[in-house]
Amino acid sequence: MTLRCIAGIETPDQGRIVLNDRVLFDSKRGINVPIRDRRVGFVFQNYALFPHLTVAQNIVYGLQHLKRTDQRSRLAEQIEKLHLQGLEDRYPQQISGGQQQRVALARALAIEPEILILDEPFSALDTYLRSHLQEQLAEALATYSGTTLFVTHNLEEVYGICQKILVISDGKQMAYDRKEAIFDRPETYTVAQITGCKNFSQAHQISATRIEAREWGCQLDVVEPIPDDFACVGIRAHHLTFSDDANQMNTFPCWVTKTRETPHRTTIYLKLNSPPLHPMDYHVQAEVFKERWAMVKDQPLPWFVHLDPLRLFMMRSHDVGGG
Repeated sequence: MTLRCIAGIETPDQGRIVLNDRVLFDSKRGINVPIRDRRVGFVFQNYALFPHLTVAQNIVYGLQHLKRTDQRSRLAEQIEKLHLQGLEDRYPQQISGGQQQRVALARALAIEPEILILDEPFSALDTYLRSHLQEQLAEALATYSGTTLFVTHNLEEVYGICQKILVISDGKQMAYDRKEAIFDRPETYTVAQITGCKNFSQAHQISATRIEAREWGCQLDVVEPIPDDFACVGIRAHHLTFSDDANQMNTFPCWVTKTRETPHRTTIYLKLNSPPLHPMDYHVQAEVFKERWAMVKDQPLPWFVHLDPLRLFMMRSHDVGGG
């Protein structure tokens, strides 16, 4: 709904929408700029191409106010940029899903929008095609001077394409920052969880450089400043490492309770400091490539797991969850 309100397709009940200091909607002042004047390019999740129009006709659909020569010029530019040569006279049902997506993107870019909205554009594509089209999208956006609003639930997509990330939960802004800051130093439990973190513990400060993670049953040395309203510590599963040095900082004996496999990685569920009582009796998850798992899986327990103090992130009191 938020995206459709920005584009002018839907009208919100109240509030303001401002794009580059230009007010598009203001309920109090009675401002509601028409769709045609907003200069918003929109790539819908299902592409929303007109089935009765050819590829070329779809691309120039929003250019009817221009001279024919200008329409042809912009059409040629988008055809070349998005590698659509030879498809100009075909209809949407005659081209592949990936080609349809590129046509939808070409149509959105042809109007030279101030903002380009991409609503989960890869959700309907298989893994190989998704990866290939991500590269093409990044190439197309490299020459686009406007703002791009890319909406996705896929962490790899957002990290590979976007420079800044806005995290929204229940319609509220939770964080907005560079992607590195969002992933490396999330400030709240909700942001850490949305960005894929699996390991959390409620915690409290012991000293300026030491905390206690109550749900993990251990104390941890930290190097980052501890926030005043600190209440939760987290670490990403792929940042846990196994060590041969039991005396290394933040290193604890651990036992495997269970494992879970994906095509390329293994998630290892670990109980710290004492053997587990049952498969659900674990503290943290470690994620390793299968090659690494093959090397360690037959080694006698306990192993020693290292929680790098540089990889720990300490979160504020609000939005705290346990487990």
